Amino acid sequence: MGRNPSVAVVDIGSNSIKLLVATRDAVGNLSALCQKTLDVRISAGLGRTAPRLGEDGMAAGLEAVQQLLALSSPFVPRQTVLVATSAVRDAANGTDFSARVKAATGHSIRILGGDEEANLIGRGLLCDPALAALRDFYVFDLGGGSLECLAFRDRCVAQAVSLPLGCVRLTERFITDPIWPVTTAVTTALALHVREVLQASGFHFGSGSTGAVFTGGSMTSVRAMTGAMHGVALADTPPFVSADTLSALIEETLPLTLAARKKIPGLPAARADVFPAALITMLTVAELGGFRHFHHSLHNLRWGVAAEALG
Repeated sequence: MGRNPSVAVVDIGSNSIKLLVATRDAVGNLSALCQKTLDVRISAGLGRTAPRLGEDGMAAGLEAVQQLLALSSPFVPRQTVLVATSAVRDAANGTDFSARVKAATGHSIRILGGDEEANLIGRGLLCDPALAALRDFYVFDLGGGSLECLAFRDRCVAQAVSLPLGCVRLTERFITDPIWPVTTAVTTALALHVREVLQASGFHFGSGSTGAVFTGGSMTSVRAMTGAMHGVALADTPPFVSADTLSALIEETLPLTLAARKKIPGLPAARADVFPAALITMLTVAELGGFRHFHHSLHNLRWGVAAEALG
């Protein structure tokens, strides 16, 4: 009997480009055949009024896409889907990057709108068996360009918004020189901005929620750092990150220079410059929602795209 059909998803984000090759098992659950993440930041200037992708970023992004497509090839996927989010969506020359990828690989990029991205993230979360018991809960996904916020009621999306609160975007706007420690004044201004944008969005933190889930590379880094402190691999760490942990990391890492942050075990050096903005954003979300902890999940956008493609 032949193997079930598979799909390859390449998720082109602001901070990283990720591959998921997935299939459905005998009972219909989505399972991964291959996963790979390349820390390639194609975004630059997201904090500007008219962002543009730089030449170096586009070249690095194209190379990463080609590497991941080559990695997926042995699985002979029935379908290959390339999706792009805020970095390409918001860039004035995002279509130029898409044309380069099409010319080099033969694959078109599906540039997701904010609402579309949020809903696909929600669909991906529902594939996580660790979340099967949750009925009413919130989901937050922090990327380089945007923050997706969702509220589930009886495992259906009741609210979904995409906000320009990505860690690359906020770093460029508030942290003028990320090689130096982040001051208290900058921390306060950035947190206030996140709070104001969330409140103005109309996203409602109501009662009756049984939990909050957080996805994205920044929260993965928090969990990896926590594990590294105890000599434990990411996969062996508990999937819960408390607001107290986020607060402690802010106190420990923001007074450091960029060079010092790059040496922290578990924190990818490529994320060290935008990590302070990510921490501040995540803690502000926790404070606004009254969340004592987040359940971290790795089932986000690419899982939702795979679920959609496999039907």
